Amino acid sequence: MNMVRIGDPVRRDEDYRLIKGHGRYADDVNENRQARAFVLRSPHAHAEIGHIDKAAALAAPGVLAVLTGDDLETRGLGAQFPNIRGKKSDGSPGYVCSMPILAQGRVRFAGQPVAFVVAESVDQAKDAVELIAVDYRVLPAVITADDALADGAPAVWDDNPGNEAYFHEVGNRQAVDAAFNDAAHRVSHRVCVNRVTGNAMEPRGCIANYDEYEDRYTLRATIQSAHGTRATLAQQIFKIPQTKIRVICDNMGGGFGIKGGCYPEYSLSMWASEVIGRPVKWIAERQESILTDEHGRGGFVDAELALDADHNFIALRTHTKVPIGAYFTTDRNIGAAVSGLGGLAGVYKTPNIHAMVTGALTNIMTNAQYRGGAKPEPCHVIEVMVDQAADQLGVDAAELRLKNTVLSSAMPYRTGLGHVYDCGDFVRNFEQCLETGGYQGFEARREDAAKRGKYLGIGLSNTVSGVAMVNFEHVEVRFDTEGGITLLCGAMDHGQGHETTFKQVLADKLGVDIDGIRYKMGDTDVVATGVGTFNARCAVFVGSAVTIAAEKIIEKGKRIAAHMMETAPGDIEYQGGTFSVAGTDKSLDITEVAKTAFQRPKLPADIEPGFYEHGEFGVGEGPVYPNGAHLVEVEIDADTGRIEITRYVAVDDAGVVLNPLLFDGQVHGGIAHGAGQILMEDIHYDDAGQLLTGSFMDYAMPRADDFCTFELAANEVPTARNPLGVKGVGEAGTVGSMPSLMNAINDALSHIGAPNVEMPATAEKVWRSIQAAE
Repeated sequence: MNMVRIGDPVRRDEDYRLIKGHGRYADDVNENRQARAFVLRSPHAHAEIGHIDKAAALAAPGVLAVLTGDDLETRGLGAQFPNIRGKKSDGSPGYVCSMPILAQGRVRFAGQPVAFVVAESVDQAKDAVELIAVDYRVLPAVITADDALADGAPAVWDDNPGNEAYFHEVGNRQAVDAAFNDAAHRVSHRVCVNRVTGNAMEPRGCIANYDEYEDRYTLRATIQSAHGTRATLAQQIFKIPQTKIRVICDNMGGGFGIKGGCYPEYSLSMWASEVIGRPVKWIAERQESILTDEHGRGGFVDAELALDADHNFIALRTHTKVPIGAYFTTDRNIGAAVSGLGGLAGVYKTPNIHAMVTGALTNIMTNAQYRGGAKPEPCHVIEVMVDQAADQLGVDAAELRLKNTVLSSAMPYRTGLGHVYDCGDFVRNFEQCLETGGYQGFEARREDAAKRGKYLGIGLSNTVSGVAMVNFEHVEVRFDTEGGITLLCGAMDHGQGHETTFKQVLADKLGVDIDGIRYKMGDTDVVATGVGTFNARCAVFVGSAVTIAAEKIIEKGKRIAAHMMETAPGDIEYQGGTFSVAGTDKSLDITEVAKTAFQRPKLPADIEPGFYEHGEFGVGEGPVYPNGAHLVEVEIDADTGRIEITRYVAVDDAGVVLNPLLFDGQVHGGIAHGAGQILMEDIHYDDAGQLLTGSFMDYAMPRADDFCTFELAANEVPTARNPLGVKGVGEAGTVGSMPSLMNAINDALSHIGAPNVEMPATAEKVWRSIQAAE
């Protein structure tokens, strides 16, 4: 028997089959008579399309179909559009510009799909792509938000001069302006948040099959939301009932937000299967992924922090300019920039906050949520501004933070942006982090490093952000006629360990053997509904839904057990997988009750046969607020500018920890994501809109030897906003690591009089800063 409880360090069930190569990813599956597809992509960032000559490609060996924008118009497929369009700065509606699944008339970024070639083999499809002749007339391109919003900038869309897609603001502008007028100190800084991409181990891919007999499509793809993808395909692209599409995803080799969208290749593969009458597989190559996976983050934030004479924060204002790409085509393009703005308040008592965001259309790939879902950026901004203020005022950064931090006794606390923190002990997290990290002895370590030709820097962050903010999640617990258990889940797993975690919750609530539970997700024909995996929402929503379903199972089981043991339901107790009559030795195992539940003659008249229940849980009283403090020390080589992380401490409050092993794993991964962006990761276009970091030769990512050992701790402050008291941990490492590492680097540079650097803090950039000081 493998009896586990919530909080036990249970190893992931998934790992054994995955490390043996027994996973089932999109490219592991091959259908009978399957054809292969390859995409012809625009080589230009902005150009008009004249004639497309596909005759030679169609005549090439093995070619089955060549689809272009003209064919798309004939077929009449739609395009995605945002449900939240927002407004522009002049009050008019946001400028919606949907991206067709194949370019029509004009291309607006390098990599945009122009033609979709299907052949017997992928090599034949690639060869045929090279035979397609496209008449392009190159147009001027704008790449950065600043350039796009400048007076006289070339228009990405002719009917939208100025290139503004949307303007969003939160907070009280008048109150903030008044506070700044009364401020004793003002600190201004332009914070860079560079553009990155996810680089999941498994590139995007799909297999589509149109069944003419059923008039129905099946799509197997690497996606973070099976039901969400089906809804988009049905409602916006194909305009058919959702029942005519089945979407499947088994294993997924990493998501991080980049696989949350419904990409053109999925629709194209479905359409191509319809055209040729055979299954069609498309798998992205790595360079395609870097070029056309939705990018994350990006832009500049002009920030100002106001303080009174006693160094209390009295106001914060920011204006973020984000290059959203050439198309405002989904809610992801606006959500990636505005949905996490509450993080600007941080753990601090700042009473007045005003934030503005301008989304600028640019001739680059579109943006979307990336690990942290729009929260790392504002959390980074406030924590960088605190360090800027401490440096400018000549005070200790830790003391400035503690002076302004919300106390646990103030909970629930309403922030300057109106969000309500229900619980948390921000001071305890921070003080424990300082103590574990040896903050008081830092200056001695700095002096020792200097003797070795190293510049030592220390960086801090103390962050909080809201998660599980939207919608709900669904699970179903099914017992079969022999007492076997299947747990069905609407969320998707892309490395988090959902199978282990949610089986663990169910095993705890029912008191059953975890090995007797089968877990299934990612099939719209099997799981009734679901939203998907984003925003560190699954521990909160799915874990709570499992709890609710388990309670329903127990309640029905009590009624059946009472009938079986000839007593009143109120006399039945349940514990450890056993129904018993209170005060007696009469008992029944849950398996016996489950078997009986399928035998109609043995049930009372008012109980339906079967032993299965569903559970749904969604936003009730509000989101939950995971929070945590991070401390980083870095050594910078004086001669080369190379950065080495020498100490990393994190103390996080994710509420009740369901599984300590997976908790640590999520924090580890989040730290690597955040540190990668600060140190080296960068999506970089030249002035013509050509991606210069389009391969792993140019796009750098951290390796294990870029890190030291992480010292992690959990301060569990349960929330009352869900049955489990959980807050989520998937984003904690990224949110905390970005500002703490950036602050550590700039602390080392500031100490020698060198100017600050912005992400990515490459060795060359740091070396140049050192040279400027010398």
